Order: sequence, then structure tokens, then C-alpha cells
Amino acid sequence: MSAAGEFIRDGKAVLGIEFGSTRIKAVLIDGSNNPIASGSHEWENRLENGIWTYGEEDIITGLRSAYASMAYDVRSRYGVEITSLAAMGVSGMMHGYIALDENDRLLVPFRTWRNTVTKEASEILTGEFGFNIPQRWSIAHLYQAILNGEEHVGRIKYLTTLAGYIHYRLTGMKVMGVGEASGMFPIDSAALDYNAAMLAKFNVLAASKGFKIDIRDILPKVLTAGDDAGALTNEGAALLDISGKLESGVRLCPPEGDAGTGMTATDSVERGTGNVSAGTSVFAMVVLEKELEKVHGELDLVTTPDGSGVAMVHCNNCTSDLNAWAGLFGEFAKAAGIELSADRLFEILYNKALEGEKDCGKMMAFNYFSGEHITGFEEGRPLFVRTPDSRLSLADFMRTHLYASLGALKVGLDILLKEEKVCVRRITGHGGLFKTPVAGQKILAAAMNAPVTVLETAGEGGAWGIALLASYMVSRKENEPLGAFLERAVFAGMKGTSLEPDAKDVAGFDSFMERYRAALPVERAAVDSVH
Repeated sequence: MSAAGEFIRDGKAVLGIEFGSTRIKAVLIDGSNNPIASGSHEWENRLENGIWTYGEEDIITGLRSAYASMAYDVRSRYGVEITSLAAMGVSGMMHGYIALDENDRLLVPFRTWRNTVTKEASEILTGEFGFNIPQRWSIAHLYQAILNGEEHVGRIKYLTTLAGYIHYRLTGMKVMGVGEASGMFPIDSAALDYNAAMLAKFNVLAASKGFKIDIRDILPKVLTAGDDAGALTNEGAALLDISGKLESGVRLCPPEGDAGTGMTATDSVERGTGNVSAGTSVFAMVVLEKELEKVHGELDLVTTPDGSGVAMVHCNNCTSDLNAWAGLFGEFAKAAGIELSADRLFEILYNKALEGEKDCGKMMAFNYFSGEHITGFEEGRPLFVRTPDSRLSLADFMRTHLYASLGALKVGLDILLKEEKVCVRRITGHGGLFKTPVAGQKILAAAMNAPVTVLETAGEGGAWGIALLASYMVSRKENEPLGAFLERAVFAGMKGTSLEPDAKDVAGFDSFMERYRAALPVERAAVDSVH
């Protein structure tokens, strides 16, 4: 038997499970925190009565399927069964609304982060708190339900998120990791708990609308990375592993959101570090060294899994338009009798972009497949426009679309980095934009005017990140901070590539953004006129 097989058989492996928007993934790691087995389950949200949701049965079926897939991978590779684990953790898409009654039944279908039905509540709470409350936050969903006069709100006994719900079903514990909790209700990073003054304000607001429940009584208890968050019960073990082989008693770390696991998986939990996840959507997270001076609707304030303040810029659109144009060029190549793999196609186009003018000449693009709240769009229209005297070259065209993929993000980043003067020592990039070496990394470095690193493990994702948090709980040294554990036990000696920003690229991106902001009315006209 291999060493990994013995490690698993002896119950020393650590499991991480993350519920993503299209895939539930389970990753098993060894004593060196390296993945040794994995499994997954594909799923999709659906629109029911105007609400984006995943059904309760879908959640449980997906949990079991991802675990069974991972267990099958273990049997196939190592010829052993999983009967016990050293630790495990659960993660999920942040935010959203899961309300349970006194019998632990869902009062309404799960309302995911994708819903934009809480604008009134979001604006009221932001004004009352002096703190940005995005529409997708749990507290915005609750207050909107109160404003709507929804009957179920008076019967809520527990309000949680997807990660918290799964953790509760597995352990019976009503707890939440501080990073995930910070997407439910504002956190006081000094107290590592919900902001007491804002809790009191919410209670007064809610009571004036007939909601008599103390909000603290229905929110999960806040825990931080390294805390013990309970153990797998007999019922939890049966829920997770329908084969009945997994024993109860496995210790669980606090449930976390995908933002926290992304920070963990990219070694971005120390102050002055951050990460950018760039795929279909894009978001940047920077761990703050001090509080921001002002409230900005473009910036979410959350925390790391150990409670440090984080500024987050989240945008709905990133690579979809890039991918569409690449597909068009691929279609032309095929018509010309040239077969190109997807990787080779992107390599050609992205590398060509690096030959383009630093400011893209006189070309402009908007990659808005959907709305973009940072620039004030409720809908989007992918758009490319140029002046009659611009030179239509492939290099400038592709550079324009690479810049545009980060255009909305840079609007938020400029507020964070230029207006608030937040210092960023290192950014780690992960996601599809960075799959092609150098180009995406170089463009992001220009956007942020900061060094960008891409690690070889960035593709392991959030399931690996929550497994690392579970490993931290059981294997850290005494009083060892999370950042120190990651540096010592996970990322020491790990391969990666780093790029410093090029001054000419930085100036070129800034020039492009001046024209980008000026051209926003063109995108508005397209939204209003093109149907």
C-alpha cells in the first residue's frame, strides 16, 4: 500500500468540501497539505418565482454525491475505504439567506447571493449603519423580508448561509467562521464578533416594522480560524456518507465562505496582501492595514478567516466577452483549415495583445454581458467601438479587450488604491484569465500598480482552502497565526511566477480608463436602445 493509502486508512487525512455556483468539490489532503484525492458534483441554480435558488434536496444530494465521488477516487487510487478523518471543513458561496424555524425546517427556499431584490433594504441599512451593506448580504435579505411584510420572519429561529446550514446539519452547531459571518452582518475586527452598535440599530429599525426578535439570537456564533467548531454527529455522518463507512466524531473547523477559502488557497491573509479571482466574474480582495476613511458603495468590507479587515471589489463581468472573441477567431482559423487547441488559441491572442499600444490606441470596449453595479448598470451590452482614424490591429484589439475585462474592477481598485491610498505589497492572481502565462498577469499588475504572483496551486480552489483551514485547526503550532502556518506548512518553497508592474503599462491603463469612464454613456445608450 502506498504511503497516501496508509495515511487515509489510518484516519489521518483532512477533508474540505466547497459548494460553488456550478460545482460542489471535495478535496482530501495529506500531512503535507497536498491534495491526494478529489471528487465533485455538478449543479445549477434555478429561478423560481423570481428568486435564484438551489433546492434543499439538491443541496443534500450534491453533498453526498461530491463525497461519494471523492471516496471512489480514494478506492480507485489506493484501494482503501475512508472510515475516519483527522478533520474536515465546509465552505460555500458567501451571503444569501437560509431561514429555519424551530423544527429546523426551511421557511422559504434558499435565496442565493445572485438575487438583486433587496435594493431598498440595502440602501436603508447602508445609511443607518454608515457602512456599505450590499444587496447580497444576509442582513439585507432579512430586512427586505421585514419591509415586504413576509409572514415567515416572525418564525425565524436561525438565520444562516449555505456553508453554515451544511455545517449545522453535520454537527448540530450554530456557528460561523468570521469571514463568512462578515458577509451576513458587519464585523468588529477588534472584538472578532458582530458590530454591537449596528446590532442595536438593526433591532430598533426592525422593531419599528413589527419584528420583535433580537437579531443576535438568530445569528450564528462567530468563530475564527483555528477554533474547534464541533464534531460530526451520527446523523451528520449518515447524511454525508450514505455507504455508512465514515464514523462520527470527526472534528470540524468553522464553516467559511468562498472569499475566505480563496484567500487561504492563495496565501493572501496577511495585511498588505490580496488576491484577484478572474474568470466569468472577477473580484479583488485586499487585507487592510487600517480602516478606510469613507463609505464606498463600490467596496465591500469583509474579513479574513482570522478576522483581519478586507476590502473587496466584486464585478459581475470579466472573461465572457474575451472568450467570445477568441471563439470567433478560432472559428475563422478552423474555416481556414487550421486546427488550434483552446490553449494555443488564447496563447496566440493574449501574446499578441502585449504588442499593442499601451493605451490601446483609440479603441474602447465594454464586456458587460450582465449589469455592473460599480458603474451603475442594471443590464449590459457587450460593446466595441473605435474612432474612424484608429488603426484596427489585432494587437490593439486584443489589448483593448484584456483591459476591458478588468475595467469595472479598476474603477473600484482606483478608489481603494488611489483615493483611500491602501498599500498592496503582493497580489496573487487565480482563475481563467491567468491560465495563459504572462499576459493576464502583466495586465493586472498594470491595473493595480503592484506585483502579481500566480502560484501553481491556485487552480486547486476553495475546497483545498477549507481543507487547509481544517488542517490549521488540528496541526498548527501553539498560538501560531494563520498566515505563519500557511507560510510554514503550505506555501514554503512552492513554485510560482511573479511580475512587477511596468511603468509604461501602468500609465497606459490609466489613460485607457480616462476614456473608459468618458465612454460609459455609450454603454448606457446601448442598454437603452439595443434590445
